[in-house]
Amino acid sequence: MTGLLVVTAVPAEAEAVRAGLTDPTVTVAPVGVGAAVAGAATARLLALAEAAGRPYRAVVSAGIAGGFVERVAVGDTVLATRSVAADLGAESPDGFLPLEALGMPADLLGVGSAVPADPGLLDALRTALPAATVGVVLTVNTVTGSAASTAALAARHPDAVAEAMEGYGVAVAAAQAGLPFAELRTVSNPIGPRDRASWRMREAFAALSAAAVALR
Repeated sequence: MTGLLVVTAVPAEAEAVRAGLTDPTVTVAPVGVGAAVAGAATARLLALAEAAGRPYRAVVSAGIAGGFVERVAVGDTVLATRSVAADLGAESPDGFLPLEALGMPADLLGVGSAVPADPGLLDALRTALPAATVGVVLTVNTVTGSAASTAALAARHPDAVAEAMEGYGVAVAAAQAGLPFAELRTVSNPIGPRDRASWRMREAFAALSAAAVALR
């Protein structure tokens, strides 16, 4: 059995994680942007490791994220209580309907549109990162970029602290493999009207390297 698999979207995130690692048994793999590619690539990595007789012990989705204003600040570290597919569902005259309201499971395991973090893994990360904000992390296919969409998303998910694009896909792959899962993010920008001038990528990557010490 091998150690932890940490999945990021892009190489820059993987490099930031590796810069802070102290455990040589942790594998870090950039797999691409979006829940579909992240889920497919994670499932492949897990299947290959299992076939080789060296299965992973747990999976973490890691990277940078947008943070909800007044819930987290730029540069903060976030740990997900659960990873939610925020736009997987249907529109209706009364508003957005998640899969559960439609009576459809996301997969044959009945995972649904939200995957909780493994309690033991989350507790270990919380202990190692006591300053981290703990809350729901949303997975979206289209990153929020207007005041109206931000307000709607915040109202629909009052316990959400951040949004990213891969966590739910990685979580479903881990659930299919029967492995513990967690999501760790650092905040690079406030969620809201798209303003690249407000993004602080350097600070977010530095925070990600600092948080990576907990990945062991």
